[in-house]
Amino acid sequence: MQRKGIANLPIHGGHPPRWLFKRMVKLSGAIVEVILEEYGVHEFLERISNPYWFQCFSCVIGFDWHSSGTTTTTCGALRASLNAQDHGIVVLGGKGANSRKTPSQIEKKGEFFNLGDKKIDELVRTSKLTAKIDNSCIQDYYTLYQHNFILTEKGDWAVIQQGMDTNTKYARRYHWMSDDLDSYLEDSHSAISCDIKRDSTLNMASKKSKEAQKISVDLICDNPDHLKRYFKRRDPHQTLLSDFGAQPMFTMPAHHPVLDMDLSDREFQVLKNAWEIQPENYEELILLKGIGPKKIRALALISDLIFGEKASWEDPVKYSFAHGGKDGFPYPVDREVYDHSIETVKDALYKAKVDDKNKYDAIKRLNVYMNQ
Repeated sequence: MQRKGIANLPIHGGHPPRWLFKRMVKLSGAIVEVILEEYGVHEFLERISNPYWFQCFSCVIGFDWHSSGTTTTTCGALRASLNAQDHGIVVLGGKGANSRKTPSQIEKKGEFFNLGDKKIDELVRTSKLTAKIDNSCIQDYYTLYQHNFILTEKGDWAVIQQGMDTNTKYARRYHWMSDDLDSYLEDSHSAISCDIKRDSTLNMASKKSKEAQKISVDLICDNPDHLKRYFKRRDPHQTLLSDFGAQPMFTMPAHHPVLDMDLSDREFQVLKNAWEIQPENYEELILLKGIGPKKIRALALISDLIFGEKASWEDPVKYSFAHGGKDGFPYPVDREVYDHSIETVKDALYKAKVDDKNKYDAIKRLNVYMNQ
């Protein structure tokens, strides 16, 4: 089963105090060590790639429950506490410039794990592809600024990345996992948590966009020069003043644009470069340098205009509940399942090799919910 999803969080500035972060590193590492010992690496990947478990994990180790910094701080704590030699698992990438170091880090750790050149190339491609999909194929107005790649010694992986909407000041977190992932472009997110569902969001990573994906590739492989007639062209005469003084000159445009968008000559050159490469499928197309949200959107619109093949315009937001609700909505709480979830974490905490004060504080936070 694919384990992926999205969580929306408000932007909070600042950093956790050093005294707290040091303890988060120690406690998060101890919890993960117990999970690895009791359940194995695969179980940890399943949990960390679940946005709800990730959020609970962040709260247990003491971070703000609704802050966008949860992603940065929790992944940073895991990066500091886990290492390839002792745990067989590493957290690569990070925020800003560090995210762009992920491919080289994958190559280095892949060699350490002796994964082989073919597998390492596949992992580097996965890192780039998951980032391109969430940043460009799903046009939900969130721009990625953080990319964390969790890699195991067997070559299994999870991706946790985050984007920011500068208008609403909210962040959206995306989760991926390697388990049984047959396609990156067929409804790749299966557990999305969001308070806002947009009316119109281009989703070229949806099953509903499959034909539009194929046509986008065909349009590029058939020389993109013929696509220019579908876009707006700037007419310099519309901004000139006549020789008679202040009266503006109005000239009817020679071109009748079909789509209300424009691609500059430089942007069209990106399409020409893609044509010269002749990508075989949509994954290869979107991974090409310069193929970003605007070009992906343009090809999707032309696919609809010429061939009548519509892409998905549904915001990929779904709602999921772990244990139900105290008032019976959306369904009554299953106390046995709820208690089992808590006891699993408590059992791990009791066995964690941390000092009593840290252990007590973590368990105390869980008991607050246990007794409600």
